[in-house]
Amino acid sequence: MNEENRKKIWNIIRETGDDLKGKLPHHPSHPNGRNSYAHLFLEIKNHFGMTYKAIPDDRILELKEFIQFIKNNPR
Repeated sequence: MNEENRKKIWNIIRETGDDLKGKLPHHPSHPNGRNSYAHLFLEIKNHFGMTYKAIPDDRILELKEFIQFIKNNPR
């Protein structure tokens, strides 16, 4: 991913993480609450098989749609 796209995606992840604070369901492994940013990074890595920085530029739209899906469907 080029630097410009990386910065755009980072801002989307940051905003989405802010929005998800307190919205993720309770989990017994996280008695003090879940980290919404870590959740996003883990979901991206599980879905794409790589970190967000390693995703090719031609899959940026797919990544944005996936982040929006997580935002709309916190789990």
